[in-house]
Amino acid sequence: MQYVDSNVFIYPVIYRSDEQEKAKKAREMLLKIENGELSAYTSMLTWDEVVWVVSKTLGRGDGALQGRKLLGFPNLNFIDVDEGVVTSAQALIERYKLSPRDSVHLASAITRKIRNIISDDADFDEVKEITRTPFV
Repeated sequence: MQYVDSNVFIYPVIYRSDEQEKAKKAREMLLKIENGELSAYTSMLTWDEVVWVVSKTLGRGDGALQGRKLLGFPNLNFIDVDEGVVTSAQALIERYKLSPRDSVHLASAITRKIRNIISDDADFDEVKEITRTPFV
């Protein structure tokens, strides 16, 4: 099982050119999920981040479209952000000084006993409970 950070979903949308290596590698990762080659989980917070970043970068219409696509993404499992996840996120903020969003992503993974996160975010490298796999 792999936890997939929001940047994997955002890069292929905001960087549409195949010349952007991160976008290309993120597309390859998404194809593996879509084809069922990768057991993938992400937080419901990812929907918020995708819609927000795409709306700010490309406009609200594109943000809404990408949000709808994300919710229907094949073979992607969503983890609810409930009181247990937020309580765990609070403890992670205090332990590692992560951002609130990164802490929610991490807590979401930990509550499902997922020990690997696919992300471009090096902030996860200091966290002992999880291993980050960069997609680039």
